[in-house]
Amino acid sequence: MHGSPESGVEIGTAPDINAAFLRAAVEATGEAILVTSADLSEPGPIIEYANPAFARMTGYSQAEVIGRSPRFLQGPLTDPVSLAAMKRALMAGEPFQGEAVNYRKDGTTYAVEWLITPVLDGNGAIAHWVSAQREVTERREALEHQKLLVRELHHRVKNTLATVQAIMSSTARGSLTMQEFQRAFGGRIASLAKTHTLLTEDRFQSVPFRDLLWAELEPYDDGSKIRIRLAGPDVVLASEFAVPVGMAVHELTTNAAKHGALAEFGGRVEVTWSLDETEEGPRLIWIWNEHDGPPVALPTREGFGSRLLKRVLSTQVHAEVHIDYDPDGLRVTVNLPLFSPY
Repeated sequence: MHGSPESGVEIGTAPDINAAFLRAAVEATGEAILVTSADLSEPGPIIEYANPAFARMTGYSQAEVIGRSPRFLQGPLTDPVSLAAMKRALMAGEPFQGEAVNYRKDGTTYAVEWLITPVLDGNGAIAHWVSAQREVTERREALEHQKLLVRELHHRVKNTLATVQAIMSSTARGSLTMQEFQRAFGGRIASLAKTHTLLTEDRFQSVPFRDLLWAELEPYDDGSKIRIRLAGPDVVLASEFAVPVGMAVHELTTNAAKHGALAEFGGRVEVTWSLDETEEGPRLIWIWNEHDGPPVALPTREGFGSRLLKRVLSTQVHAEVHIDYDPDGLRVTVNLPLFSPY
């Protein structure tokens, strides 16, 4: 055979390879193959041959496509820029490689990669076009998913930096010494890291509420199923809820370990939650209850933890927060909408 992929393939000069052999090879390949007429002007080019792989990819039988233009596979989502680039290359008699969205017989879309090559006759004129096609839907979806993750990463980094800045400022205002600041700030950043680790381990960027609680409370569990008790249905929090809720749980756990039930032998923490289906959407109602700890005294000033519970949860996720200083221990009730109320 004469010619090259750049200049086109010349036909009719390879007696050692018969037509039956070539046809069998094309029929057996997994690549979709179309052979069309040379005329590019409408209604051409006209499909003269389609192999079984093309029929499997599109849902059309060979008989249904012969005599039609490949344009019938195009639709509203087919990129006109890609089509224009293909037309420019073919009008110049050059091979073309590109991607576009096509439509199957059942109306569903698929992404296809083309490699279209001119076939030359004995005089060097274009006699046909051969199009090798491969479905690349999964590859394109993977790329789109990757782009989405990058956008989500930029958004999350921006929000995380703002959260770190707020934590640093509030911790500095509430700390009397540098050592106290370092200890409190380090703990809060570690908590933020735990939440982000849980989020990155999930492909859907979400965290089970139970896992969020357990990540903070597990170090204080003695295996008795009494000191730490978690009870509630399976609830999954999206990233925009998980980060502020994770910070709130960290503050409650730290406070319980320093001043509350977890600071006393025999003290215990019970977290219960339920889902309330409302007309606006589901709401998560969770209650943090401390028992058998030291006597609870009303705070003389609002600390960072209280500000976070009342302000950050309310501002960022529109939660209703109630803090009660019961004689038996601190009780915090959070009513959290798992939807955007605005």
